[in-house]
Amino acid sequence: MPNPILSILLVTDDLDSAAITTGELRQAGYQDIRLAQPEGALGLLENQPASLLLVSGEEGLQLASQVRQLDEMGDHYTYILLIDQRPAAYLLDENADNGIDDVIHPGHVRDHLLPRVAAADRLTTNLQRLRQENRLLRQNIASLEQRNQVDSLTGLGNARYLRQKLSDSLRQIQARGGALCYLLIGLQQSAALQREYGSDFYDELLQGVARRLQQMVRPLDILARLDDQHFVLLTLPADLQECAPSSFKRLHEGLNTKGFMTSAGMLEIAAGISLVGLDSRSLPVDPQSLFDEAAALLDYSYTSGLVTAKRLPSKL
Repeated sequence: MPNPILSILLVTDDLDSAAITTGELRQAGYQDIRLAQPEGALGLLENQPASLLLVSGEEGLQLASQVRQLDEMGDHYTYILLIDQRPAAYLLDENADNGIDDVIHPGHVRDHLLPRVAAADRLTTNLQRLRQENRLLRQNIASLEQRNQVDSLTGLGNARYLRQKLSDSLRQIQARGGALCYLLIGLQQSAALQREYGSDFYDELLQGVARRLQQMVRPLDILARLDDQHFVLLTLPADLQECAPSSFKRLHEGLNTKGFMTSAGMLEIAAGISLVGLDSRSLPVDPQSLFDEAAALLDYSYTSGLVTAKRLPSKL
């Protein structure tokens, strides 16, 4: 059954032929039919795309290539039906890259036009539906990515989760007082372990580190995996004095003095912990600068075997 809202643009400067073709299409049930001369067709399509473009001759071929570029820009597909006396095998050859979908010989238009339009109708309807579904899928994926805050490997928060929680925490200490301890936890030999044992083993190790960290931190502390080498812990003590290395000595020892059971056997790691402390007097502060400050301290933690710490200066 014809789709009455199929958008058809008939491009020709032969008004008599256009009248006959338009009449046949309307009689078959198609209602959305526009007429354009070759020089004005592209402008009409820019303002309102068509599902089916009926063109003829060499001018039609030239227009087809322009329409394909327009489709690409507008995430649309226009079915192009060319009326031409040249062989269809030549015009539809992929190597020719003419951009057309079907060809009718001028002598066969009366018999073949409506069946070909019906075929174009079915194809364009399916194509436009698939494109719409694809657009919705892309939007849903983007929305999920935007909302997703869980690291799929460890079940901890991911970098997006950390940014959100860090921003919330900074607003909290600015409004209510207290302090924030930003701990960057690094695995010193991460690259060497991945090279020696492979990525599957390293994923297993990261899961073990995440589980141990969860066991050692307090329920209200914020724990996230930043990347393949770093975890971050945020705590919100009442006083900046609590952002001291001694407060996290147990955490450091828990990672460095007890091995991790893995499929490759018991493995000990070298973990470093750097600590940046601040309170409301240090605000405002760029969240990225906290990572930068902690990262600068981490190398010394690796070499010293200690929790290294820094307090951000007051800006008052």
